[in-house]
Amino acid sequence: MSIQPNRTEGDVNLSSAREQWYAVLDDPATVELLKQDADYFLHQSLSTPCLDVLESCEGIYITDLQGKKYMDFHGNNVHQIGYGHPLVVERVKEQMDKLPFSPRRYTNEPAINLAKKMADLLPGDLKRVLLAPGGTSAISMALKLARVVTGKHKLVSVWDSFHGASMDAISAGGEMDFRKDLGPLLPGVERIPPPMTYRGPFSSAENGDLAYADYLEYVIEKEGDIGAFLIETIRNTDVQIPSQAYWDRIRQICDKHQVLLILDEIPIAFGRTGKMFAFEHYQIEPDILCLGKGMGAGVIPLAGIVTRERYNLAANISLGHFTHEKSPLGCVAALAMLEVLEKEDILTKVKEDEGYMRSALKALQDKFPLIGDVRGKGLLWGIELVTDRQTKEKAIREAEAVMYGCLANGLSFKISQGNVLQLCPPLTIGRTELQMAITILHDALQKVSDIEGKVS
Repeated sequence: MSIQPNRTEGDVNLSSAREQWYAVLDDPATVELLKQDADYFLHQSLSTPCLDVLESCEGIYITDLQGKKYMDFHGNNVHQIGYGHPLVVERVKEQMDKLPFSPRRYTNEPAINLAKKMADLLPGDLKRVLLAPGGTSAISMALKLARVVTGKHKLVSVWDSFHGASMDAISAGGEMDFRKDLGPLLPGVERIPPPMTYRGPFSSAENGDLAYADYLEYVIEKEGDIGAFLIETIRNTDVQIPSQAYWDRIRQICDKHQVLLILDEIPIAFGRTGKMFAFEHYQIEPDILCLGKGMGAGVIPLAGIVTRERYNLAANISLGHFTHEKSPLGCVAALAMLEVLEKEDILTKVKEDEGYMRSALKALQDKFPLIGDVRGKGLLWGIELVTDRQTKEKAIREAEAVMYGCLANGLSFKISQGNVLQLCPPLTIGRTELQMAITILHDALQKVSDIEGKVS
């Protein structure tokens, strides 16, 4: 059976460029371990086969068996404060000696302290917390709670969205690679196009993205019985940043039709965009907020939801009930992560870094016609590569070549939608390291552009 490489989310794992990459990895131990990984793990799209074998990680770096260091500008979005932050490691070790696990019928002080901290950080009556061992589980709890609160099972989400890999999460998501060949999924899900300005069915420089918001109301009125709208505040993978007008209209529509607004900030909360939570950029509030990934500080898996006080209505239903629901280890890791963000004034730093990244990436766009669009906020950036700026044809092969060129020189990131380079470094990264990353990216773009120029 012929397997077609996935070209929508993540790296193109089965391409000729990947095969050429393996030819560079001539270390016998690395080659053998990659073979064993392929022999023992179930193969799946997006993560099989693996790129390399890691031995250690620290700060902004991941290091392979041969001692090669990569600046990690992907990190599965868990590395807001870098890898192995000393304070996080210290707190987790201390907790290991006291209470490494808390059975579900009991509570513990770290869990209570984290819930209180979350309530203090969030505005309005977003005060009720429920924890989970992963982001997918947080989405599941949010969907259940929305049904309880509204009495309606129908949901609107957006195409190309990713909200987790469980059956209910992929039912709500819009990424085909997770749903194909699986048959019937959760009923009652309607999808609308995501807000975009560079490309998309309603996109135009003149009209912005407001038509995407209006389409939500159209679907709600035509379909009826919609209980919730699930969407990322800012789309993480290919960095789609809605306008203020979009979010004002969305909040208005949800209020008008008694639809709960569920914001998925699992990959981008905790400072990624220069605010603790991305929705703070828009002066709106969600009805349910989903959190995860960086919440566990890259050490312990932890996620959760926060909702309004008045939605504490599910006392007779098990919304979560997960074995590691109130993980003491996860909670002390999360508290330490938040302490680092606050004490080291990371949010101010990220806002300053945003200015540098905007200027540096705009300079690359001015130099290389291959770059069709640059968009970002804080330390979340997307560089969309096109073969022609007029037609906006996706430069898929070129994006792949740039990625492997960067990997060869110690910069790791992911590709989204086949042609968007997504840059997502630890928030603790220094300016010198950011400049090094931009230089590596410049050199890779230059090499690919030179090759394309010779071919044409």
